[in-house]
Amino acid sequence: MIRKVLIANRGEIAVRVMRSCREMGITSVAVYSEADGSAMHVRYADEAYYIGPAPSNESYLNIDKIIEVAKKCKADAIHPGYGFLSENADFSDRCKKEGIIFIGPSGDSIRTMGDKITARKTMIEAGVPVVPGTTEPILDEEKAIQTIREIGLPVMVKATAGGGGKGMRLINQEKEIVNAIRAARSEAASAFGNDAVYIEKYIQSPHHIEFQVLADNHGNVVHLFERECSVQRRHQKVVEETPSPLITPKYREEIGRFAVAAAKAANYSGAGTIEFIVDDDLNYYFLEMNTRLQVEHPITERVVGIDLVKQMIRIADNMPLPFKQEDLHQDGHAIECRIYAEDPDNNFLPSPGVIEHITEPKGLGVRCDGYVYEGYEIPLYYDPMISKLIVWAKTREEAIDRMKRALYEYKITGVKTSIRFLERIMDTPDFQEGNYNTHFIQKNADVLMAEQEKNSKIEDIAIMSVFVDYLRKVEEFQTKVITKNGVSNWKECGRRKTLS
Repeated sequence: MIRKVLIANRGEIAVRVMRSCREMGITSVAVYSEADGSAMHVRYADEAYYIGPAPSNESYLNIDKIIEVAKKCKADAIHPGYGFLSENADFSDRCKKEGIIFIGPSGDSIRTMGDKITARKTMIEAGVPVVPGTTEPILDEEKAIQTIREIGLPVMVKATAGGGGKGMRLINQEKEIVNAIRAARSEAASAFGNDAVYIEKYIQSPHHIEFQVLADNHGNVVHLFERECSVQRRHQKVVEETPSPLITPKYREEIGRFAVAAAKAANYSGAGTIEFIVDDDLNYYFLEMNTRLQVEHPITERVVGIDLVKQMIRIADNMPLPFKQEDLHQDGHAIECRIYAEDPDNNFLPSPGVIEHITEPKGLGVRCDGYVYEGYEIPLYYDPMISKLIVWAKTREEAIDRMKRALYEYKITGVKTSIRFLERIMDTPDFQEGNYNTHFIQKNADVLMAEQEKNSKIEDIAIMSVFVDYLRKVEEFQTKVITKNGVSNWKECGRRKTLS
């Protein structure tokens, strides 16, 4: 049995995995870089080991060092979280070679679904609908022009490896083809060490719909329904919700069957996500598979009532799934907002620095998966996401209202954050009506950014007011100036002003 798990990650996902381990009575082991010595995941873990300098390629991406620590501390298994080594086939293979359980799919499954061209071929063979496009890398620019003419504009050029919007270019006119392909190749080579790209038809008014799947080692595969992930900025998700306001029960069941078929075709084991592109007419196509836990997994957990991390650990421990598809149901509605340390007024640039004050929202139906605390310095070296705010309610309308309330309560000073920007998204009519696609932020940019600038000024005034109040309290404490009634002069003056 798995009794000790090393979490090969950092930040909120490391803490989140450790929480499930603690509930299961499993010892958790943290690894940390030079920049993360005081990080929350290091404090929370049962054991913690230094693995190298701040740059991720010298620490969190250092397979040899992580394996060395796992063997040193006698960990039974490694959970990769998401990002870093979570979709690294060589890491999965190395764990198996060293006799350490990798809490995730096999290296072969990661390779099959990690390369988008191979994944497309696999899905076509399995009968899963895919976006029209090429099934081989584009090597010749003249042939690419001919292929695009056959498919019809607009098209997307995509890197066969990686994700996160890198190595992608939209082509609307023939004159853009050559430069777009060259730019996509260059970016893909820089980001993934692989410049191979392919072409697929661009779906107008696209909705990004993904289905959560779980597969054990005994042939059992289920889906845990869909997540709507269409609120995106530069192909990066910002807000997610489930159920999707677009998908009907008929299509939910239909697409869910294809998601299960996709996981089976990949000989998959563990938690994974099958991503689809869906148009306004509910035509749907396989996009890709993420062979790991997703950032937005908490909204599925809340609506379906299943701890995905615990299920991943049990599957890795060779246990069968304890439920069947007919046992799973959606209850209520959940929304997740990603909170970033970034400045929306300055092109969303990262805003590292020291957290001076933080008040996380609480109350009915609110969950906050974070890792920062007062006095913690957000490093320059990693993704600027600092937390995920998740709310649940019986209806979508109530969930939106609850998220607005939770965002209002969320206070962070010391760094810029995306909180006010997310508030504006919740207030936007298109979002409230569920009438949006991946162009939502671009379509509503004028309103979102204009209000953001206004809110930012108000927030700055509020921060200054809080700081002034803090200085007054410090002065009050140091001088111990107390009135005869035992009330400070500041309060006494305030009361007199109010009464007058």
